[in-house]
Order: sequence, then C-alpha cells, then structure tokens
Amino acid sequence: MRILGLAGWSGSGKTTLMCALVPALVDRGHRVSTCKHAHHRFDVDRPGKDSHRHRQAGATEVMIGSANRWALMHELRGAPEPTLDDLVRHMTPVDLLLVEGFKHGSHDKLEVFRAALGQPLLAATDPHVVAIASDAPVDARVPVLPLGDAVAVADFVERHCNLVARPAAQ
Repeated sequence: MRILGLAGWSGSGKTTLMCALVPALVDRGHRVSTCKHAHHRFDVDRPGKDSHRHRQAGATEVMIGSANRWALMHELRGAPEPTLDDLVRHMTPVDLLLVEGFKHGSHDKLEVFRAALGQPLLAATDPHVVAIASDAPVDARVPVLPLGDAVAVADFVERHCNLVARPAAQ
C-alpha cells in the first residue's frame, strides 16, 4: 500500500485539498483510504448511545457494525499515542492511503502551503516533502503544484506513487 501525506500548517487547506483529491483519484479507478491525525481530544461516539456506554464501562475496544459500515473504537486508557505506522497496521490495504497531518513523520508528504499564513515552508527542513501545493509561487527544491487544481495534484500523486489509472468500478 502506498502512503502519501498531506502536511501543512493549520488553516493551509489540507482538508479542502483532501476532499477534492480523493474523488479525483477514485474517479481514476484507485482504491483510496484516508487517515487523519487529531491534535486534540476527539470522539466519534455520542453520550447515551450503547457504544458510548460500553466505552464508559471500561471496554478497551468497541466495534459497531451495520449493513452500511462498521467502526472500531479503541481506547488507549493511558497508553502512548499510536504512531502512523501503528495506525497503518489496522488499515485494509488499498492502492493509496492519504494521510492528513503527521507532518513530522518520515513518510513522503505533499506540503499544502499558503504564504498568507506567514509560516515557513516545511519543505525547507523536511526531506520527506516531495511536492508543494500552493496558492502562490514558491521557490522550492521540489515541484510546486496549483493548490486549487485537484486534477494537477492527482496527476502528480499518480506519477509519484506509481499508480496506474484504470476505469472506476461501477
């Protein structure tokens, strides 16, 4: 499974690019999954639901399944935060796993950059940045792609990850 990260400073547009890039790649016939890093406490469950009550009771893992989807929630219960490699081991293999966040990881990354944020380029110090998607010209050692052009970014991703386009499954 190929892995490519979307990394950048808060407010740079990582999620917006992700939400445009996934369908652009799926439409080319690629099986794509995503992994998102959260810097804060988050919950995918709601108080009062049975699954939430199971977790509150002390369960380490709670799985919910239906005819449409299944979800597994794992409580760390004081254990260290998992690394990206730890999380990837739980993913079903696909053609491409796009990772949002984990900007300090050692996986290849596409930097999402907006000069107006006033933050430095990650590519200046991170050898794992393989391209930059920016809304303005950038002087960089790696290719610079137009941030608002998901087709151009998808073209780069296919080339970089050696993905072969094929008709999407109907």
